[in-house]
Amino acid sequence: MASQTIESHREGAEVYRGNDICKKKSVHLLEELGLPKGLLPLVDIEEFGYNRTAGFMWLIQKKKKEHTFKKIKQTVSYATEVTAFMEQHKMKKITGVKTKELLLWLSVVEVYINDPSSEKITFKTGTGLSDSFPVSAFELE
Repeated sequence: MASQTIESHREGAEVYRGNDICKKKSVHLLEELGLPKGLLPLVDIEEFGYNRTAGFMWLIQKKKKEHTFKKIKQTVSYATEVTAFMEQHKMKKITGVKTKELLLWLSVVEVYINDPSSEKITFKTGTGLSDSFPVSAFELE
């Protein structure tokens, strides 16, 4: 069931259904905005939508997924519904994404690349903590 936030951005959005096309379109959007293509390693995606006017993106997958980015040994959990406002080199107001820090799961609220030449991507949590990693750790595996 899509959230109210998704429903409010559905009009005028590009909406795709089916895992293969959704994967392709989400990777293309990340690439278009200068973000690493492996940032959203979701499986069994049922719907992908992008409202260009609002910059709002959503992905709905069949079940929650945990993924470990091997190069940085970082585990990330993706809820069945992931949403974000997208702009060049940035995802903000993210919902449905958590990262494991020690024994705690922290919500990731923003992902950005301040300086593309630095090859670093920064993840900011709801607690205000942030951490930067090499962009190469988030390329497609």
